[in-house]
Amino acid sequence: PGIEAEERGQAEAIASNLEKMSQLKTPILVIIIGEGGSGGALGIGVGDKVLMLENAIYSVISPEGCAAILWKDQSKVEEAASALKLTAEDLLKLKIIDGIIPEPRGGAHRNVEETANNIKRAILREIESLKSLPLEELLLRRKNKYRSMGKLRSDENAK
Repeated sequence: PGIEAEERGQAEAIASNLEKMSQLKTPILVIIIGEGGSGGALGIGVGDKVLMLENAIYSVISPEGCAAILWKDQSKVEEAASALKLTAEDLLKLKIIDGIIPEPRGGAHRNVEETANNIKRAILREIESLKSLPLEELLLRRKNKYRSMGKLRSDENAK
């Protein structure tokens, strides 16, 4: 991303996507199966429920990009990855995502059928809970969820 992306209207496109998705009168379920990154990561954050495969990553910047910007040093990629908190476990603790879908031993690619079945079960479970909500409550929860992302904790909550 840079001046070229801005010249192509990337920020406006992301903002427009966020606005439109936040107003959709239907449940939105997001499943991150690999790498959710860059500006697109912002766009999928509007989901009523956001789930990740346990080995997926989700961040607005790659560790490589973060290391290049913050330290101008590619040897800091691991430090950047740790600071970004981009794993499913980290993001669940931060309440950025709502759940983690287990993967077969060795990762999703080791058993695609089992992975697909795990994803299917998660989709059916989450859609069932979302469709039971009245539309106005669904939209209000979505708005409040998105707005609460990135809030700083008070000193007493940080302990």
